[in-house]
Amino acid sequence: MALSGDLWTELPAERRIFCSVLLFSWAVYLWEAFLAHRQQRRVYRTTTHVPQELGQIMDSETFEKSRLYQLDKSTFSFWSGLYSEVEGTVMLATLFSAVTGLPWSLYNTFVIEEKHGFNQQTLGFFFKDAIKKFVVTQCILLPVTSLLLYIIKIGGDYFFIYAWLFTLVVSLVLVTIYADYIAPLFDKFIPLPEGELKQQIETMAKSIDFPLTKVYVVEGSKRSSHSNAYFYGFFKNKRIVLFDTLLEDYSALNKEPAEGEDGENEETKSKTKNKKQGCKNEEVLAVLGHELGHWKLGHTIKNIIISQMNSFLCFFLFAVLIGQKELFAAFGFYDTQPTLIGLMIIFQFIFSPYNEVLSFCLTVLSRRFEFQADAFAKELGKAKDLYSALIKLNKDNLGFPVSDWIFSMWHYSHPPLLERLQALKDAKQE
Repeated sequence: MALSGDLWTELPAERRIFCSVLLFSWAVYLWEAFLAHRQQRRVYRTTTHVPQELGQIMDSETFEKSRLYQLDKSTFSFWSGLYSEVEGTVMLATLFSAVTGLPWSLYNTFVIEEKHGFNQQTLGFFFKDAIKKFVVTQCILLPVTSLLLYIIKIGGDYFFIYAWLFTLVVSLVLVTIYADYIAPLFDKFIPLPEGELKQQIETMAKSIDFPLTKVYVVEGSKRSSHSNAYFYGFFKNKRIVLFDTLLEDYSALNKEPAEGEDGENEETKSKTKNKKQGCKNEEVLAVLGHELGHWKLGHTIKNIIISQMNSFLCFFLFAVLIGQKELFAAFGFYDTQPTLIGLMIIFQFIFSPYNEVLSFCLTVLSRRFEFQADAFAKELGKAKDLYSALIKLNKDNLGFPVSDWIFSMWHYSHPPLLERLQALKDAKQE
């Protein structure tokens, strides 16, 4: 041990920095692998029967489908995670990676998601989508990065304040324009038709003073059968977006293709003809009651404040560390200290211990917010409908209802299904 300590202290500072970053990166990976092993071996492989408390709400067939889906996802995550860790190690040594994540995305979409009935994309759609994402990302990332580097260069001793303000403005602008100008490049958004559901949504929004201006339905079923709902907008211009897969009456996956339609629709029909998915109107309202609870309880604002406080702290620490030549030397830059390389080294690698701790704390906070939003929906009288909606959504998305407690604590930003149902149960019975 003494010899090892002597060897460590004899290493140059830049080598100690490099080794510390590398060791921590692998330590995090091994921890994640340990948690995944607990969840996969102790839960997915051994829990083969529906727990007694779920006997009335989940049938054996759905439970088994969910178990196999999560088992495949877990196996895939292990190998993709191992690849990413090895790739990260190579990047640390060479700062170069010729391999992208495209093969993993293809496998996840056309093997894992396809096998379990979620994928609705063709190969052509996938690559068209990937190209559009690349182009849009570069159109945003290149000018933003260039301006950020310029601000850092000319900002003087207080550049971190100007850099933080710049990223704050950029993030607010992107949040503002995303749903109206960026998201429609990838998916079709249509106004929710006039009718009972729209009237009920508007009435509920008005009852809690939510400044709703529009309600959209997005054709998520062209991409995946997973479902979602969200709201966006600032001040008095709030809008709600519902995935068509969330709505039982609107989901394309619940409709039989018209006679004479092309082969692609026939293929979709063959994959989904036995699958009835989505929620009834009352359940959709309960889900929205939960989502609007996040707004009413200030969760959205709190998350923005936490995010910006973290951003400011990171830029401040970056300003402190960017002048340390040992950091650049540790990654092979002995004679120059490029600002872009400094951003990559410090934000991606040096901050990794802090990021892990922050991520865990935010996960804990997120679960607390989810319970509070469920409680808000209960106050709106939606406990019974939210209870049934959570069961349906878990079934539609093949969510596995049993979790290892450490895995759940570390990874799940939403409480496990059984915990949420238990919290709703008393109000439901009332």
